[in-house]
Amino acid sequence: MATLKKGKTAPNFTLPDDNGAVVTLSDLRGKPVVVYFYPKDDTSGCTREALDFSCLLPQFDALGVKVIGISPDSVARHKKFRSKHALGVDLLADEDKSVLNAYGVWVEKSMYGKKYMGVERTTVLIDADGKIAEIWPGVKVPGHAEAVLKTVRNLEENKL
Repeated sequence: MATLKKGKTAPNFTLPDDNGAVVTLSDLRGKPVVVYFYPKDDTSGCTREALDFSCLLPQFDALGVKVIGISPDSVARHKKFRSKHALGVDLLADEDKSVLNAYGVWVEKSMYGKKYMGVERTTVLIDADGKIAEIWPGVKVPGHAEAVLKTVRNLEENKL
C-alpha cells in the first residue's frame, strides 16, 4: 500500500472523465488540485460529498483550484451520477484501481464481520507544483468540503 506524505510529489495519473475525455494530473500543474477519493456513485455519503464540493465549486474556481472526484465506477455510471444530481465537479473513472492503489486508498475494510476491499474516503490537496500539501484520510462527509476550502484559503493567504 502506498503511503502519502505531505511535501512529496503526488502520484501522476491519467484517467477518463465522465464524458470519456482523458485527464492527466501532470497536465494540471500550475494550479492547485483537490482530489477526493470516494467509494461509489449514487450512495448517500458519496452523493452528499459530491453535492457539497459542487456547491463550493465557484469558490474553489475563484481561488484557481480544480476539484476532481475519483472512484472505481465506470465512465457511464459517472455520467449518469453527474447528470442525475447536476454535479459540477469532474468525476474520473479508475475501474482498474491503479490510481486508488497508487494513493493507498484501496484498502481492506470490514462490515458486519465480513472483510472486503473498498475505497477509504480520502481527500488530497496537491499544490501548483504537484506536491502534496494536505491529506484528509478517513473522511467524514458533513463539513468536509468546507474544511478543504478553508485549508485552501489559508494556504493561499500564507503565500503572501
